[in-house]
Amino acid sequence: MSNWFVVLMGVGTVFVGLICIVVLSYVMSAVCRIGSKRSDAAVEESAVPTPAQTIPNRQAMIAAVSAAVAEDLGTDIAGIRILSVKKL
Repeated sequence: MSNWFVVLMGVGTVFVGLICIVVLSYVMSAVCRIGSKRSDAAVEESAVPTPAQTIPNRQAMIAAVSAAVAEDLGTDIAGIRILSVKKL
């Protein structure tokens, strides 16, 4: 095999692979857009928190989150201030 054949096969393989990645990205983007249109209606309906959606045992949850953050940062728990908590 000649050197030019090997070079052209390598370059051709790379560009075909890149084109496949671009096409797959467009397809996945279209699928995600279709899925987000369907879920937007559900999100709008549940945007207002109801009493059933409030966080039970809020103080215990905040204490647990503060302890986890303090442990990860290697600081004292007294130095952690959580200003707001929102349910996602």
